[in-house]
Amino acid sequence: MTGTAADITEDLVRELLREQHADLAHLPVRLGARGWDNQVWRLGDDLAVRLPWATESADALLLKEHAWLPLIAPRLPLPVPVPQRLGGPSTRFPRPWLVTTWVSGEPADRAPATRVNESADALAAFLTALHHPAPTGAPTGRGRGGPLRDQTENFTRGLTSAVELGLIDNPDAVRAVWADAVAAPDWAGPQLWLHGDLHPANILTADGTFSGVIDFGDLFAGDPACDLAAAWILLPDGAADRFHESYRPVPDKATLRRARGWAVLKALAGMHIGHSGVHGLPGGKSTWGPPGHASMRRLTASLHP
Repeated sequence: MTGTAADITEDLVRELLREQHADLAHLPVRLGARGWDNQVWRLGDDLAVRLPWATESADALLLKEHAWLPLIAPRLPLPVPVPQRLGGPSTRFPRPWLVTTWVSGEPADRAPATRVNESADALAAFLTALHHPAPTGAPTGRGRGGPLRDQTENFTRGLTSAVELGLIDNPDAVRAVWADAVAAPDWAGPQLWLHGDLHPANILTADGTFSGVIDFGDLFAGDPACDLAAAWILLPDGAADRFHESYRPVPDKATLRRARGWAVLKALAGMHIGHSGVHGLPGGKSTWGPPGHASMRRLTASLHP
């Protein structure tokens, strides 16, 4: 299928704009980033063009963002890539694509948040604003945001692989966090809007705190514990308690226990993706490894501080 890294060039982006959104075709175009699912090309100062390139599923994720994110974005306190135009498949590029607003900052896998209070408050404010009840017909999370115990096979497989690769020093401590998490009562509240994929490459920083959130392709409704895992994944040491105090409503103990379980899954994924050449994963990056290891250290310490 067309849509590989080699196929997407500045000339292609400009041609697509001329064909479908000619009023934007005069703006400067330059590569912004190659993400897991999409390439992002900056368009002028304020816009970006996002084109799927590495995964077949990216098409549906872009269309989901186009349908739902403009309804949610106005209430969010951090900048997000709001869809402005939808591009359709064409002879040259037979996949959908988006024009969105540009979000400034450096990905947190390369520039982690360092300001404890500021980053905790910024993340708490963002998730408080996002976590509203979703309407009937909102997308589901393909397992994420549902009962944590349904992820036990993924956890076991991920931990076993991490141990075999020498990425985990104390698997029993990781198992203890997971066991405590899956023993917590299930979420009994309404299905809330969730980002669903809050890892360090999907949140941007500036001056030591968070400046924007990107990649809402996994936007869905479910248990907020899935997103609250970000306290251990994204924040610097010592910031989790401040985050939990700032988030509204203050999460109960069961939700925090489940959140640690979701965070373990995220940490294992980061460690694997950061390990060079694991399973040939597309978009695998060495910068994902250190945040994954730091998260796992925080998680095992958080169970019995």
